[in-house]
Amino acid sequence: MVTEVSNARLNQDLRRDGWRVVKRVIPYLWPDDQPWVKRRVVIALGFLLLSKVVAVLAAPLFGAATDALAGEGAGPAWMLGAGAIGLTLAYGVARLINVGFQQLRDVVFALVGQRALRMLALETFTHIHRLSMRYHITRKTGGLSRIIERGVKGVEFLLRFLLFSIGPLILELLMIGVILAFVFDIWYLVVVLITLALYTWFTFAVTEWRVKMRKEMNDQDTDANQKAIDSLLNFETVKYFGAEAREAERYDSAMEKYVAAALKTSYSLAFLNFGQSLLITGGLVVVMVMAAMGVQEGSLTVGDFVMVNAYMIQIVTPLNFLGTVYREIRQALVDMGEMFDLLGQPAEVKDKEGATELEVARGVVEMHDVRFGYDAARPILKGVSLRVGAGQTVAIVGPSGSGKSTIGRLLFRFYDVGAGALTIDGQDVRDVTQDSLHAQIGVVPQDTVLFNDTVLYNIAYGRPEASRAEIEQAARDAKIHEFIMSLPDGYETTVGERGLKLSGGEKQRVGIARTLLKNPPILLLDEATSALDTETEADIQEALQGLGAGRTVITIAHRLSTIAHADEIVVLEGGVIVERGPHEELLARDGRYAALWHRQLSEDEAVVA
Repeated sequence: MVTEVSNARLNQDLRRDGWRVVKRVIPYLWPDDQPWVKRRVVIALGFLLLSKVVAVLAAPLFGAATDALAGEGAGPAWMLGAGAIGLTLAYGVARLINVGFQQLRDVVFALVGQRALRMLALETFTHIHRLSMRYHITRKTGGLSRIIERGVKGVEFLLRFLLFSIGPLILELLMIGVILAFVFDIWYLVVVLITLALYTWFTFAVTEWRVKMRKEMNDQDTDANQKAIDSLLNFETVKYFGAEAREAERYDSAMEKYVAAALKTSYSLAFLNFGQSLLITGGLVVVMVMAAMGVQEGSLTVGDFVMVNAYMIQIVTPLNFLGTVYREIRQALVDMGEMFDLLGQPAEVKDKEGATELEVARGVVEMHDVRFGYDAARPILKGVSLRVGAGQTVAIVGPSGSGKSTIGRLLFRFYDVGAGALTIDGQDVRDVTQDSLHAQIGVVPQDTVLFNDTVLYNIAYGRPEASRAEIEQAARDAKIHEFIMSLPDGYETTVGERGLKLSGGEKQRVGIARTLLKNPPILLLDEATSALDTETEADIQEALQGLGAGRTVITIAHRLSTIAHADEIVVLEGGVIVERGPHEELLARDGRYAALWHRQLSEDEAVVA
């Protein structure tokens, strides 16, 4: 009983979601601000209507040709006068015209479908980038890409077949039904209607059952895909721990579940196809037996028998197609429903109504009693107040989990503060547009991730409109130009996925060059050298000092030796500032900073020894 109730609820949810998706798609088919799209839809429908009329009129030509060959005189005089050869030629021309109108329909509609696909793909892609950092760190990239891929593919299919399959099929069946009832006998129409009703009921009922199986198969496909992508993105870690067999087993386990779901789907498809064939063949046989009896009784000619057969084939063909179309439409609705759910995810951080452009004159960054936690039950920052003056360098140090990197994320507005305020030149970052805020801040993270493109593309990402000379100058300032020129393809060298063809230091220099090219007034260095060796760190540090010249710099540091030159050092611990001041002053206090400093010195000496 519980299973029946849950299945009924699931079917209800699927129908509701289906209508929701259809309502979302219709504006792409009939946009109020794009009259040319409406014209193309109307013209395509016109060609469709003509093709159906020609298709229905072709069968009597075939029947008359048969009568002419059989020497029977039934049928309109103009048809019989044309002769068997002429009627056969006319039948062939009608079939050709029918196909021609269908192809014209597709040609006219193609741009409408492709436009919808492009717009929805762009909308989805843009929305994903608009979603918060919190959303992205909880989602798996492989599963996300699969949802988008399946959803976008369903757009054109759904538009095309909603417009060109269901409605036209009904129109064609009505025309053939009228001919069968008035030219032959009402019982022909009764048999056809009963067959159609049974076929439609069976198709819809079984397909609704199969949709749940297809959804399970999709979920398993998504899971397997995201495991594969996750493993490939972390292939170095897999190698380090000799986990190739473990990863293969993990992937195979996911694929095993996918195969099980796919087999259920395949078996149910065989059942559906056989049931459809049984119903259609039964209806076809009954109608043809009725026509054969009419020929034997003399009330029908052999041509009429052939014409009835032609009409039944015309009915059977789209009905078989209806089964496939309905299944695919239901699947497209499921796929697009997942994508629209993604589009329905609210952006946690968004521009407020009337947000202004951030104007940076001096670059003063201030935090006023800022409180924040990724989870309300676990506060990270507990009332932090901080001022970074124009052109100053302020370093933030402290143990892991103290909230250092959180300050950088709040400055870049990956998250909004829970309480208090964060301002730049007196402007609350929540009151300005995110685009203008991001344009004024340059970030060099601990691990610079590069696009799988050329060195030139990755440096130019900081300012795409920059000239080649400006890009090369940024590379020189980052002390990487000579290295780039030593590569076989120079600036056209591809860096590999996530920049894996370059060393850590080389990637960091590319990241610094990229930020130099952006030329922002405010700079955030988020443990930019902590992952590098001592010699490389010293070289990168020199480039970073050049990068910070004349800018407001916030340095989040793990290695204290890299920030001794800072105008002020802030020691963060447990989400509160416990010490602040210049390096020498903090050492003289012999407090928390001094303890951290001496500990790192001891560790460095131990490593050297």
